[in-house]
Amino acid sequence: MSRAYKFKDQTKPYFITFAIVNWIDLFTRSCYCDIFLESIRFCQERKGLIVYAWVLMPSHVHMIIGTKENAMQDILRDLKSFTSRKLKEEIYNHPKESRKDWLIRMFESAGRKNGNNGSWQLWQQNNHPIELWDTYMIENKLHYLHKNPVASNIVFRAEDYVYSSAIDYAGEKGLLHVELL
Repeated sequence: MSRAYKFKDQTKPYFITFAIVNWIDLFTRSCYCDIFLESIRFCQERKGLIVYAWVLMPSHVHMIIGTKENAMQDILRDLKSFTSRKLKEEIYNHPKESRKDWLIRMFESAGRKNGNNGSWQLWQQNNHPIELWDTYMIENKLHYLHKNPVASNIVFRAEDYVYSSAIDYAGEKGLLHVELL
């Protein structure tokens, strides 16, 4: 990963993006989304993750995050590792997963190609953290993040997308605890 894309100042908020290998649309079932949300909640409660904004798209995640305890790179490493293991279990055990064989084949193939992972890789390795140092950048990334489901024609209005903090910014309560910017 380039030196330009690292968490340098742990006191600043960061915009991050991470995606499923090959941009596979995995988060199409609520049970998969629930695993991701559980892991975020755990990181908030136990690791000091601060979530300012988020959106879980079918193939990727955008977040604006901060920390009050552990280093952000450590939190994300643990989050991605845990969700990878739990999602692997869910894929293997889901009775109605019509894409099970294909998903397993894709994630195992990605794992074999990456010496760091061995036999399974769910997430692409980079997080592409961008430090948000001023109001313009924060507003720009917040808008981009929340408009992602609209741009993808999933919903007409950002606040109608369940797997996003847009509802929190519209004055209602979403699925995760969010500290508004």
